[in-house]
Amino acid sequence: MTPKTPEQLASTVDGLMDGLRADLVRLAAIPSVAFPGFPSGPVEEAHDLVAELLRDAGVTGVERLDLPDTAPAVYGEIPPPHPGAPTVLLYGHYDVQPPGDEALWLSPPFEPTPVDGEEEALRARGIADDKANVIAHLGMLRAYGGRPPVGIKIVIEGQEEYGSAFDTYPPSDPARFACDAMVVADLGNLRPGTPTLTTGLRGAAEVVVEVRTLDEPRHSGEFGGAAPDALLVLLKALATLHDVHGDVAVEGLRREEWSGTSYTEEEFRALAGVRAGTPLMGSGSLGERLWSGPAVTVVGLDAPGVAHAASAVVPYARAKLNLRFHPRQDPGEAQALLVEHLRSLRPFGVPLTVTPGDTGPGFEAATGGPAHRAARAALAEAWGEQPSYVATGGSIPLVNGLAQAAPGAEVLLFGAQDSMCNLHAPNERVLLSELRGTVVALGAFVREYAADFAAGGDGTRA
Repeated sequence: MTPKTPEQLASTVDGLMDGLRADLVRLAAIPSVAFPGFPSGPVEEAHDLVAELLRDAGVTGVERLDLPDTAPAVYGEIPPPHPGAPTVLLYGHYDVQPPGDEALWLSPPFEPTPVDGEEEALRARGIADDKANVIAHLGMLRAYGGRPPVGIKIVIEGQEEYGSAFDTYPPSDPARFACDAMVVADLGNLRPGTPTLTTGLRGAAEVVVEVRTLDEPRHSGEFGGAAPDALLVLLKALATLHDVHGDVAVEGLRREEWSGTSYTEEEFRALAGVRAGTPLMGSGSLGERLWSGPAVTVVGLDAPGVAHAASAVVPYARAKLNLRFHPRQDPGEAQALLVEHLRSLRPFGVPLTVTPGDTGPGFEAATGGPAHRAARAALAEAWGEQPSYVATGGSIPLVNGLAQAAPGAEVLLFGAQDSMCNLHAPNERVLLSELRGTVVALGAFVREYAADFAAGGDGTRA
């Protein structure tokens, strides 16, 4: 029976959870790392399993999308149940981050394991990011017996974590991705049990700054004090990127107050692993520092290592910077502001060599349309309270490609992860209660969104 009421939907999903858990375990056991140097066999295996699961859930026209130098994506459709019904695009990815140092894991990263021996949570690499969200899409389709009240287009990517040609592919094939709304399930709740809609993604840019002052190292006793030390020059330059409070001091980078929900300081300290007694950087609210303002991080430094350091003036030093910027700031503009800031410096009279690298745009979702109205109602139904709005400092490059391919579609960002799931870190885990809530929310969303169209409200296509 197709669930028509919240009670019927919740009961149906509860009956599906054992099977969804089993399929999540199957998928998470596959080490589908699409980074260079990792075998391609597991990536292909995960692709094939996702395609099989979607076919079994009623998705028609399941096909493999191959793009240059990119792991294959799975694509499929379910036609709208009638001509006036909307179409919803569902997105997720089956590839995962590398496991990192396996000695830091409490159990093998590709052996899904109950956390602390309990069945309510499972630990494995990629089980939250993003395989639980793939299974959540599957659960919604099963809840409706493969015949949801909306048309479905579903794309499960295979190389999101490393970056791929798929990021820019959708605008070149707009008919394939045409839809009225899309659910990008590659994130989740601010904290477990708190329904959350993500409305903004900060953009990202990379810059490399380097200094060469001498032909080769020179004895620090004989030459130090007059010979220009490249590392000191670089450190003086890097110190100008932040003010005395730790706020970014690059002129022109956009920063606004944050009006949505955010972490408490205690939550953030625990999540970031901040040592007791160490102050946080910056001023203003956490939301402003993390989401609606810029951040500059030194992610790499080339300089002599302490263990084998000689007593010599350093001739060469280099740093790689990662810039995160406001969702609405142009990536080229943001990167150029950082580059020009550095190029304008002459620490101790020495010029810097500054090289811009990759950029990625941010994204800000509109929140006033019928899809967001349906999503808010759906999240409240699933978790029993009104949803919060947050942003994220991370980026999902494909979102902009999908938005360009379907410019009239509303973009919804929610899913089965939560901010405490250790994504990209050792001992990543997913809570089965979050998976269940996401399946219910997806099922309630398509029901509410279809009803809006049927009623001829402002959700009707233009």
